[in-house]
Amino acid sequence: MSQTSSSRARFLDVLRGASSAPTIELTELARKYGVTTEYVNWKGESTRVSAKTVKAVLTALGAKVDTAEDVQRSLEGFDDRSWRELIAPSTVVRAGAQNWAPVTIPAGARARLWIELDDDPVLAAQTGRASAAGLDGTGGRVELGAVKGDQGDRRRIDGQEVIRAYVELPNDLPLGWHRLRVQVEGGRVAEGVLVVCPDRLELPAKLREQSVWGPMVQLYATRSRDSWGTGDFEDLATLGHELAQRDGADFVLINPIHAGEPVGPFTQSPYLPTTRDFTNPYYIRPEAIEEYASAPAGARAAVDALAAQAKAADADADHLDRDVSWAIKADALRILYQVPRSPARQADLDEYRADRQPGIGDFALWSALKAAGLADQVDYGSVEAAGFAAEQADEVDYYIWLQWIADQQLARAQERCKQGGMALGIVKDLAVGVHSEGADAWSRRRVLAAGIQVGAPPDYFNQIGQGWSEPPWRPDALAATGYAAYRSMLRAVLAHAGALRVDHILGLTRLWWIPQGMGPGDGTYVAYDREAMVSILILEARRAGAVVVGEDLGVVPPGLREYLGARGLLGNSIVWFEKTPDGADLLDPQAYRRLALTAITTHDLPPTSAYLAGEHVAERDRLGLLDVPLEEARAAARAERALMVAKLVSRGLLAADQSDDELAIVKAMHRFLQITPSVMLGVSLADLVGERRTQNLPGTDREYPNWSVPLADAAGRPVFIEDLEDNPCFQAIASVMRPDAADPGTGTGTGTGAGAGAEAGAGAGAGAGAADEG
Repeated sequence: MSQTSSSRARFLDVLRGASSAPTIELTELARKYGVTTEYVNWKGESTRVSAKTVKAVLTALGAKVDTAEDVQRSLEGFDDRSWRELIAPSTVVRAGAQNWAPVTIPAGARARLWIELDDDPVLAAQTGRASAAGLDGTGGRVELGAVKGDQGDRRRIDGQEVIRAYVELPNDLPLGWHRLRVQVEGGRVAEGVLVVCPDRLELPAKLREQSVWGPMVQLYATRSRDSWGTGDFEDLATLGHELAQRDGADFVLINPIHAGEPVGPFTQSPYLPTTRDFTNPYYIRPEAIEEYASAPAGARAAVDALAAQAKAADADADHLDRDVSWAIKADALRILYQVPRSPARQADLDEYRADRQPGIGDFALWSALKAAGLADQVDYGSVEAAGFAAEQADEVDYYIWLQWIADQQLARAQERCKQGGMALGIVKDLAVGVHSEGADAWSRRRVLAAGIQVGAPPDYFNQIGQGWSEPPWRPDALAATGYAAYRSMLRAVLAHAGALRVDHILGLTRLWWIPQGMGPGDGTYVAYDREAMVSILILEARRAGAVVVGEDLGVVPPGLREYLGARGLLGNSIVWFEKTPDGADLLDPQAYRRLALTAITTHDLPPTSAYLAGEHVAERDRLGLLDVPLEEARAAARAERALMVAKLVSRGLLAADQSDDELAIVKAMHRFLQITPSVMLGVSLADLVGERRTQNLPGTDREYPNWSVPLADAAGRPVFIEDLEDNPCFQAIASVMRPDAADPGTGTGTGTGAGAGAEAGAGAGAGAGAADEG
């Protein structure tokens, strides 16, 4: 039996033997591991977590809890683990603060401590130092002196008395990923990661002075007449550049572009990737590859013929077929992969490959195994995996080449956005997790929890809860490995981006873990080291020069929005969800958070015109998804619309006789959006062109074509990037959002100054009842 099968069997055995209520000892063990045994649900009621769930989650965290004796031994051994380490495997601190590092050495012994400084040239340049070497004349080393084993906390471990002392760290350490080392005199040497992070992530200059706007785009659905059936990075470059120059947009927010499966059938949701460390080559434009221009005539002709075949799908306004479009594009990419590269291009590819090892090699190997139908038969790190890599070296190299090309085209898209005048350019979207059978689940088994999926507890909009089929990070394993996997993932998603939207940012402080075989409502929260996770995110965003937007909708722990705001992270506000504290009225625009990306809608709601018309009610009724009688749902939708119209009329944004004019209401809602103080204002591209179909209908799988709806207008005709300027709906809404648009309340432009003022972190009515995305 493989290691995976053995773990799964033990997990299921624990599941079957669990009792209905946690014992005192089990509750205490859960507390130590950060596992919640009681929480307040969306109705405000205290909810106990079953022992069955608690035991399953603890098992996934590596605790042995099969019997009462196991629980007791796990309790006794929990605290002893850290006392066996000379130094913690990871220490995360804020720059400029007073920080201490615990050191555990034998009683009576002496130890020497020092720090080996990070020599990252990017961070060195940002902080104005040439490099870590020479910082203090000791080759990038900071000596912390000696520690004596005669003072501090004491404990007997394995028959030996040990002392834990706390060593003060210098408060002027530079930002970066340093190594904290300790050597016991005449004995052991150990080291841990010391991450020094900024206290706060500062906004770029333009966002400190004014609000900026940009479209929110499902890239695969946003096509030009040169697309291969679906939108790609060349389309993104064109869209961003044109909207910046013509309409004053400062960013374009796109769906997650993490890598998916290398061959079909594909997972449709961009929020369920195989890895978040690499990019989906699905978005490559073959003709934009440099070797296309130098390819032999026969090869170019073959690519052109494939392009014509793929572009035939552009006329389809009903459905995007990823499997078909990728199969055609992949044939073209195989042809171009064989075209000889210039020495300079080959050197660039070689450098890309070397800089991203071992991650790029692992992902490319998994991709080749998956394409061959062997990914679930060959274990990571096995002799069989090494043999396959050697035998199929060219195939593995092909998948590395794909990543190189995707990276170049994405970089070019960001460059084009910035050349057009965008302050931020591309805003990437970070998915919550990865596919349970994907590349990361294969190669990063050590840091992912087996037998668990991430989700969300029941709330007002999803009363059975949500399961997302993604294994969560193990918080203990992240810390034990110096947060290396987390850093790798963040650097990947922050590359070529002016900002990053973090889906379900609550997951940096706690995640809803659902044991295998249980429903979403039978899960529980598992805590993460919020300070470490957020601080590292801030460090990597600072390194990349990016803004961070945390999607903080849904059930939010008290104080989290305030904490994130104080650290300089933006929240996410949705106009439909922003209510007064009593829930009786929509929030006035001036009460919105400044530090937020505010939008009218999300990809989980229908476009605004359809929402106003109550089409979502009819669709959910057709699919059997309503949890109340149809007439009750219709009445609630009418009341919601009436509340919105009343708010717009009261603010002077809509004339009273326009309450039945759908486009006038949508335009007025965007005027409302424009006069909020939020520093980022997002406008759905679907709203801009009059689209009525939603991209994703939560609670459905095959019943609805989720993530497969091409961009179309109100009449159902496909809309291409070339058509935007002539689309009357686009012109109506874009005219409101442009920086020189007049504020209907003051008659002045809202593009400058609307967001200026104090950077309030939380604000009232922060969407507490909103649906959680994912």
